[in-house]
Amino acid sequence: MKLNPTFSKLAILAVVTALLCIALAEIGGLVRERQMRQREAAQSVEQSLAGAQALAGPLLVKACKESWVVPGTDSKKDAVESRDFWLVAAPAKLQITGGIGPEVRKRGLFKVNTYASQLNIEARWDATTALLPKAEHANGRLTCSDPAVVVALSDTRGIRTAELRRDGRELAVLPGTTHPAFRGGLHALLSDLRTDEPLAVSLKLSLVGSQRLGLVPAAGDTQVSLQSSWPHPSFTGQFLPIEHQVGVSGFTARWQVSSLASTAVADIAAGRGLPDLSAHDGVIATYADLAKSAKSAKSAGLDMLAVELIDPVNPYVMSDRAIKYGLLFIALTFVTVGLTELLTGRRVHPVQYLLVGMALSLFFLLLLSLSEHLPFLVAYLIAAGAAAAVLTQYAAAMLGGWLRGAAFGGGIALLYGALYVLLSREQTALVIGAVLLFAVLAVVMTLTRRLDWYRLGASAERNAQGE
Repeated sequence: MKLNPTFSKLAILAVVTALLCIALAEIGGLVRERQMRQREAAQSVEQSLAGAQALAGPLLVKACKESWVVPGTDSKKDAVESRDFWLVAAPAKLQITGGIGPEVRKRGLFKVNTYASQLNIEARWDATTALLPKAEHANGRLTCSDPAVVVALSDTRGIRTAELRRDGRELAVLPGTTHPAFRGGLHALLSDLRTDEPLAVSLKLSLVGSQRLGLVPAAGDTQVSLQSSWPHPSFTGQFLPIEHQVGVSGFTARWQVSSLASTAVADIAAGRGLPDLSAHDGVIATYADLAKSAKSAKSAGLDMLAVELIDPVNPYVMSDRAIKYGLLFIALTFVTVGLTELLTGRRVHPVQYLLVGMALSLFFLLLLSLSEHLPFLVAYLIAAGAAAAVLTQYAAAMLGGWLRGAAFGGGIALLYGALYVLLSREQTALVIGAVLLFAVLAVVMTLTRRLDWYRLGASAERNAQGE
């Protein structure tokens, strides 16, 4: 008993589709390999320049020690015990203004976003009574070091200049923070500080870093204003700006955070350190990645408001997203060719299906390779134009006429246009894709609504037997 030729061809086309899926998977693996090398390039730049920067302060810190005598018994002598502790006074008002100048660094073909920021920080304390130590034991004896104004930084290699002033007088800036919770930063000693008087401290800081800048709202009232010429910021952390403007010339943003909304002051007093803003890999693909990064930063350290200089047209992210639609492309193309077979009687060999599918698959490889050297839109137009031209001339011979070939090539061009819309509009990609698929199904059903599938199958079987 011979198999129905229609079903035999469908089985062969299923095998062809499976082979093309393997090709798409290999191209997808190549994209992921390039993404990994992009991450390595970002890490290389961070090791040579500075990593993502998190900043807390200015804060007032005093190191103290309490010693007390534990009375002995008949068999034991009196013993002296001690404890070390740190007192922290957060400012009542903290105001940070500045600019972030983007600087693109390269490692071979890979680009890494870095920045040079100029920050002006003003902190004011109405009183510093939080620095008055209290003994926990009746016979405790307290000794404390001079208080210091401290600014904590996640990567001190990024400090270019730092000018610290107290009530207009310049202070001697020293490395380190004198507080064990902060691994790096700077400080200045305040030997003549009176706890019953107000204090004003200003800091002019020139700081470089990679991709992200985060600020801790460690004050009774924190106000931050930042501006930059980078047109694609991503605002992350636990606090979004209350005002922001983003355009082709850059962005401006303003934050305002009260101590009623943040636990940063209490967390610093409890010894909690700065969050690690380099916890994720620097290649942001979706908003879920941003949310995951913010959650990991929160679990690892203090409250933070942050801005990231992202590249929304990262060629590897865009290529990876494009490949996910590769199977849909192949299926729609095969449906188009199959309909042409049914409606015109023109027979297409499975090898021709395979070659058409390979041309569609190699479009994604061509897109990936070109986008490493050209802007993504230019690379996309070149790759799509080349694929459409090849498929047009091949379809003219395969389908028996230049008119049919031109119609086929036009349909391929429309598919590439729809794909670019899907890539550029992440938030509406689902609805666009759903409408596209529904429209294709409606066209197929309309064109085949009068076909007698039973007679078509019997006819195909008689033709095969006649041959």
